[in-house]
Amino acid sequence: MAQVEKEYKDRLFSFIFGREENKAWTLELYNAVNGSAYSDPSQVEITTIRDVLYLGMHNDISFMIRDDMNLYEQQSTYNPNMPVRQLQYCGYVYEAYMTSHNMNKYGTKLLKLPVPKLVVFYNGTQNEPDDEILRLRDSFPEGVESDIEVRCRMVNINYGRSKELLSVCKPLEEYAWLVAKIRELSANGGIEEAVDKAVSEIPEDFVLKKFLVTHRAEVRGMMLKEYNEAETNKLFRKDGVEEGKARQLVDAVESLKENMPCSLEKACQLLGCSIFDYYDAKKLIEEVTPTV
Repeated sequence: MAQVEKEYKDRLFSFIFGREENKAWTLELYNAVNGSAYSDPSQVEITTIRDVLYLGMHNDISFMIRDDMNLYEQQSTYNPNMPVRQLQYCGYVYEAYMTSHNMNKYGTKLLKLPVPKLVVFYNGTQNEPDDEILRLRDSFPEGVESDIEVRCRMVNINYGRSKELLSVCKPLEEYAWLVAKIRELSANGGIEEAVDKAVSEIPEDFVLKKFLVTHRAEVRGMMLKEYNEAETNKLFRKDGVEEGKARQLVDAVESLKENMPCSLEKACQLLGCSIFDYYDAKKLIEEVTPTV
């Protein structure tokens, strides 16, 4: 019987900080971001969107702590559109929250909802600030008032950046070290070999060492997926070829779905891209296609 290919839906960031068994690290990250000092990991309630029925709405990490609804995303490519994506994630998380708490959004009683805290952890190669705020209003026409605003904090977590934040969250600093090491090693070899070598070189005093060594295969698979996604994203950043590359991607996905046949998610995985890449490509094509 043929072995079923394992799918890696998580990013390494969410694999480390978004798992039930790693709530202590999630709490440590939350404390570093918010300047708080909570000490009980059981206060963390993981609420990450996992359902593929959400048509690509698979966020990296979301979790509740008391009255805070925290949505954390890791990005290796600078994306100024994170406020609108986080707004979409918020809608799904709120819907799940209201359902689980038997809340009636159509009723006459005012609902008491958790406060959204939106953070993007950036570790791409562009020289972005250590800390900045991305705003939804920047997507609207200049001078037009909107009834909706979304603020999203973006933190540069490349190793050596945002030193104050990383110094108070050892797992985050170690994650940043690992990504930097893999990036360094992959410059002279394959990504899989770079991941294996980087994991082998993790210092003995790293709190993540045992976890990452134990899950070496998963780490390798996730980093390979992230590398493929990054390569796909480059297709959309080359001047003058965005539309053509978008059409190539959409055509390739649709061809796989029809001829294999397979699901949209599987077709994207086989092509080394994400469902978000597919929908972004379709959106780009729609924007540049004249309406009849």
